[in-house]
Amino acid sequence: MGRMQLPAAASLGKPLGKSLKIMMNDLASADGDAKTSAPAWKKIVAKYQKAAVWPGVWQLINTLVPYAALWCLIYFCLSISWWLTIPLAILAGGFLVRTFIISHDCGHGSFFPSRKANEIVGFITGVLTFTPFHQWRWEHSVHHSTSGDLDRRGVGDIWTLTVQEYLEASRWQRFAYRLARNPFILFGLAPLYIFLIKHRIPSAKAGRRERLSVWWTNLAMVGVAALMSLIFGLKAYLLLQVLVVTVAGSAGIWLFYVQHQFEGAYWQRSDDWDYSTAALKGSSFYKLPKVLQWFSGNIGFHHIHHLSPRIPNYHLEKCHKAEPLFQTVKPVTLFASLKSFTFRLWDEKEMKLVGYGALRRIRRQGRQAAGC
Repeated sequence: MGRMQLPAAASLGKPLGKSLKIMMNDLASADGDAKTSAPAWKKIVAKYQKAAVWPGVWQLINTLVPYAALWCLIYFCLSISWWLTIPLAILAGGFLVRTFIISHDCGHGSFFPSRKANEIVGFITGVLTFTPFHQWRWEHSVHHSTSGDLDRRGVGDIWTLTVQEYLEASRWQRFAYRLARNPFILFGLAPLYIFLIKHRIPSAKAGRRERLSVWWTNLAMVGVAALMSLIFGLKAYLLLQVLVVTVAGSAGIWLFYVQHQFEGAYWQRSDDWDYSTAALKGSSFYKLPKVLQWFSGNIGFHHIHHLSPRIPNYHLEKCHKAEPLFQTVKPVTLFASLKSFTFRLWDEKEMKLVGYGALRRIRRQGRQAAGC
């Protein structure tokens, strides 16, 4: 693998807005500045920020061992039938999603208590997920500090235009945007581009360490690919690896998409943007069936994760269940999340995500206003 505002209350429900108000009022300073209430949520999340060795070790075991075992089964089934091999590769893609969450937590320094352990495990799992650990960590930290801020879009997020920006864009820009937001492109081709091409190229904006991490990851990936090609054969390995990455990448992009593009999502201009509000209302609580929650490493508790990235994924559910503030958040269910397919643009006047159909209404209103 947001930020906040009152219009998003439709998604999270009135109880959350009320709870936040009470918490802010109780802890605000005498001058009534609500922003000084930050220690309130900090005290809540601090109880769950402590990383532990054994939960992390166990998660590595129950993720990487089955992932390796699946590749062994794939090897033996390859000579029998592709009809046996392909389902195993798809299942391996599920374990690769979980592997990415481990790397993700290492990037936040939350998986293990040791910084060195986080960096070593983060690099290894980064190689397995085709992701340069340090560059991705830098990019993802930008996402956390700007999510939901309309004036700071563009790094580590899904391309999102406002209605007005779309109307003012050139025909080519509108075509490119529609193409990028097309589900087949976004969840089919984009994951392959991101993990197989984009992550292979250092970002000019990143620091030296981040750029070097790309080359070290690429080198390690070449070594792994060479070894696996000797075992499976080059053609079979490439086909299987692309299938595994496609499954994992598509699932990962979908998770990231629905965690920030949902009914009641939060976007604000920088002057009105607030970190804690953006986290709680700009990041969804994606309530998945238990098996999918396990494969996705509890990342569905995204509202808590954005409020405190230092909480390990293995503590997120416990934090959600123990704290009344988080229990008031209205969940986005698997079925309800399908509505996210219809969201395309942010309407600053209505303060909500809308589809392309809203453009006809807005254009019609513009023509009526011009005719008056």
